[in-house]
Amino acid sequence: MTHDDRLLGVLGSARVVFFDFDGPVCDVFAGLPAPKVAAQLSALLSSQDEAAGAKAAETDDPIEVLRIAHEADAAIGQDVERALTAAEVEAVEVAGPPTPGAVEAIQAARSSGRVVMVVSNNSADCVQRFLEVHGLGQYVTGIVGRPSGQPHLMKPNPFPLIAAAEQAHMDVTRCTLIGDSLTDIQAAHAAGTTVIGYANKPHKAALFAEAGADTVTDDMQAIAEALITA
Repeated sequence: MTHDDRLLGVLGSARVVFFDFDGPVCDVFAGLPAPKVAAQLSALLSSQDEAAGAKAAETDDPIEVLRIAHEADAAIGQDVERALTAAEVEAVEVAGPPTPGAVEAIQAARSSGRVVMVVSNNSADCVQRFLEVHGLGQYVTGIVGRPSGQPHLMKPNPFPLIAAAEQAHMDVTRCTLIGDSLTDIQAAHAAGTTVIGYANKPHKAALFAEAGADTVTDDMQAIAEALITA
């Protein structure tokens, strides 16, 4: 079976397409670098919990800083989450254009009669803002963003995918996720959806295949073309 055949097979049985946001749709922190945001959040955390702040300073991933903050204290976690959401909204306004092929894939999914959902560990606010800036809101039926105050429910937890399927009024097994991280693949497996690994960096293709992605591609345009055919 060829790469294209596998892509057609996965998409052919999917009535709902879940797009992960950061990667398949855009590069959230292209204009406001993630390490800078992580450092700002770590400083905020340090001002309230020095030990947790020191731990957070070891990562350049804003989402990981959020996890550390919530583990330290729920109220502090909420403060950090509000700051992260504000930074994400600021970031997507300067993130530049969508991922090449993403617009075509979203439009193809919708024009083929499928439901389009964005399912992300980023905030729904930043997803909504990006869609507004780039005129994509009309193609997207729903957004399931980071569960506020509950970072343990973010992917790889299947909760966001199950919630998105419920919003789309579709059995989760009739859905597929396009994601660019191992947590996307893990969440899809746990939820019972198929998953397309978007290998936007060379090393990811082997990782996704080993993790059991149903198929892997490095080209969102290929997904768009398959959606038209499948």
